[in-house]
Amino acid sequence: MRVIAIDDSAAVLALLRHIVGQIDDCDVRTFLKPEEALDHVARETPDLVLVDYTMPVLNGVDVIRRIRSRPSTADVPIIMITSERENVIKIAAIEAGATEFLGKPFDAAELTLRVRNQLNLRRAQRALAERAQSLERDVEAGLKRIESQEKEIIWRLSKAIGCRDGETGSHLERVAAVAQLIAEELGLGEERSRIIYLASPLHDVGKIGVRDGVLLKPGTFTPEERLEMQRHTEYGAEILSGSQSELIRTAERIAASHHEKWDGTGYPKGLTGPVIPLEARIVAVADVFDALSSERPYKPAWPLEIARHEIVNGSGKHFDPACVEAFCNRWDQIRRLYLSDRLEGTSSPAAAGPDESSTEEQIQMRRYASN
Repeated sequence: MRVIAIDDSAAVLALLRHIVGQIDDCDVRTFLKPEEALDHVARETPDLVLVDYTMPVLNGVDVIRRIRSRPSTADVPIIMITSERENVIKIAAIEAGATEFLGKPFDAAELTLRVRNQLNLRRAQRALAERAQSLERDVEAGLKRIESQEKEIIWRLSKAIGCRDGETGSHLERVAAVAQLIAEELGLGEERSRIIYLASPLHDVGKIGVRDGVLLKPGTFTPEERLEMQRHTEYGAEILSGSQSELIRTAERIAASHHEKWDGTGYPKGLTGPVIPLEARIVAVADVFDALSSERPYKPAWPLEIARHEIVNGSGKHFDPACVEAFCNRWDQIRRLYLSDRLEGTSSPAAAGPDESSTEEQIQMRRYASN
């Protein structure tokens, strides 16, 4: 146990070193100058401080205040040893953070007992602190395991649902990555952006409730089929409702509202502007961009710049202008993401833009507005 003694009397310091040094497991350092003692404390945290009151430059109360001002020594026991008898000094020392007082001249046996008691308390204090740190590390490790398992379950479930309508895992990964970039650009912070990244793959979880005849239909939807397809947002919200997890609650908001439009022409509720949950507004941009720039059975992949232009054109109508601006600000990263995927063969590039010659083809190519 590290003990430091501060006193302007060399004789007193010698006596303190002799008495305290006989206590088992004690390393005693003595200082005639308070300034030198404080420099030492800044470098090495003591387990106990013995300090005189009357000293040049800094008195004992000043020393205690400075020791207490450091987070590393805020809880270190301090015994003031003084010949002063005035209550005002004791009160000032207590207010500064003194743990105990011992009068001069002091009794060796009393000093030994007081020092032992304070060191025992310090040992217990350090043991509790170490235990708390150990528990904190265990909790952090446990949370990381839970987060990893939660992420894996979400991705596997999302991919399973995607397989039903031919959606690829790479689509989910790209939507999640773009959504996270937009969230970060909007200043939502690392944790909330991470949650949006993990929640976004469940945006179409409600498709599990849509009939195969509608979900897998290669042609144009009838009005009735389109309404049934649109109900996947309601199914998704119902599947994810009632969770205590912030991640699942975020996924619920995304699933329910990622087809709402800024101008109120979306579904299922026709929400407008900022009434639409922000997470859903973010994923709407990411989802539509990926649908446009990826190959589908009913259309080729649009060139990235044309798909980007379509997103910009939808600002203030389909999309939240702030989300579109954030998307554009992160365009270099998004573009690199898609070029990398296309080089790896996960998405087929288109040599030209969308064919404008056929109304039927345009209806097909814009099915992203419904599914």
